Amino acid sequence: MANIKYEILEKIGKISESPKGWTKELNLISWNGRAAKYDLRDWAPDHEKMGKGITLTKEELKRLRDTLNGMNLG
Repeated sequence: MANIKYEILEKIGKISESPKGWTKELNLISWNGRAAKYDLRDWAPDHEKMGKGITLTKEELKRLRDTLNGMNLG
Protein backbone atom coordinates (compact mmCIF):
# COMPACT_ATOMS: atom_id res chain seq x y z
CA MET A 1 0.00 0.00 0.00
CA ALA A 2 1.30 3.45 -0.88
CA ASN A 3 2.37 5.71 1.93
CA ILE A 4 -0.07 8.63 2.14
CA LYS A 5 1.34 11.84 3.57
CA TYR A 6 -0.93 14.44 5.08
CA GLU A 7 -0.68 17.60 7.10
CA ILE A 8 -3.62 18.91 9.10
CA LEU A 9 -3.35 22.67 8.57
CA GLU A 10 -6.46 23.64 10.53
CA LYS A 11 -8.75 21.70 12.85
CA ILE A 12 -12.14 23.22 12.15
CA GLY A 13 -14.48 21.14 14.26
CA LYS A 14 -15.37 17.80 15.80
CA ILE A 15 -18.75 16.48 14.63
CA SER A 16 -19.03 13.40 16.86
CA GLU A 17 -17.08 10.88 18.93
CA SER A 18 -17.50 7.10 19.13
CA PRO A 19 -17.26 5.09 22.37
CA LYS A 20 -13.80 3.92 21.21
CA GLY A 21 -12.56 7.51 20.96
CA TRP A 22 -12.62 7.91 17.17
CA THR A 23 -13.83 11.35 16.12
CA LYS A 24 -15.57 12.56 12.97
CA GLU A 25 -13.86 15.86 12.14
CA LEU A 26 -13.89 18.64 9.59
CA ASN A 27 -10.31 19.76 8.93
CA LEU A 28 -8.28 21.60 6.32
CA ILE A 29 -5.69 19.09 5.09
CA SER A 30 -2.88 19.00 2.55
CA TRP A 31 -2.62 15.49 1.04
CA ASN A 32 0.73 14.43 -0.44
CA GLY A 33 1.95 18.04 -0.59
CA ARG A 34 -0.97 19.24 -2.71
CA ALA A 35 -3.14 22.29 -2.16
CA ALA A 36 -5.21 22.00 1.01
CA LYS A 37 -8.83 20.88 0.86
CA TYR A 38 -11.60 20.61 3.42
CA ASP A 39 -11.83 17.06 4.68
CA LEU A 40 -14.56 15.22 6.60
CA ARG A 41 -13.62 11.78 8.01
CA ASP A 42 -13.20 9.62 11.11
CA TRP A 43 -9.88 9.77 12.97
CA ALA A 44 -8.33 7.57 15.64
CA PRO A 45 -7.54 9.39 18.90
CA ASP A 46 -3.86 9.83 17.93
CA HIS A 47 -4.64 10.86 14.31
CA GLU A 48 -2.38 8.02 13.10
CA LYS A 49 -5.29 6.04 11.60
CA MET A 50 -8.22 7.33 9.61
CA GLY A 51 -11.44 6.10 8.09
CA LYS A 52 -12.78 6.82 4.63
CA GLY A 53 -13.89 10.37 4.07
CA ILE A 54 -14.55 13.08 1.54
CA THR A 55 -12.54 16.10 0.49
CA LEU A 56 -14.11 19.33 -0.70
CA THR A 57 -12.82 22.49 -2.31
CA LYS A 58 -13.84 25.81 -0.77
CA GLU A 59 -16.53 26.23 -3.44
CA GLU A 60 -17.90 22.71 -2.83
CA LEU A 61 -17.98 23.38 0.92
CA LYS A 62 -19.94 26.60 0.32
CA ARG A 63 -22.46 24.72 -1.85
CA LEU A 64 -22.82 22.04 0.81
CA ARG A 65 -23.40 24.75 3.45
CA ASP A 66 -26.05 26.40 1.27
CA THR A 67 -27.73 23.04 0.64
CA LEU A 68 -27.82 22.22 4.36
CA ASN A 69 -29.13 25.68 5.21
CA GLY A 70 -32.02 25.11 2.79
CA MET A 71 -33.06 21.82 4.40
CA ASN A 72 -35.93 21.49 6.84
CA LEU A 73 -34.41 19.40 9.63
CA GLY A 74 -37.19 20.17 12.09
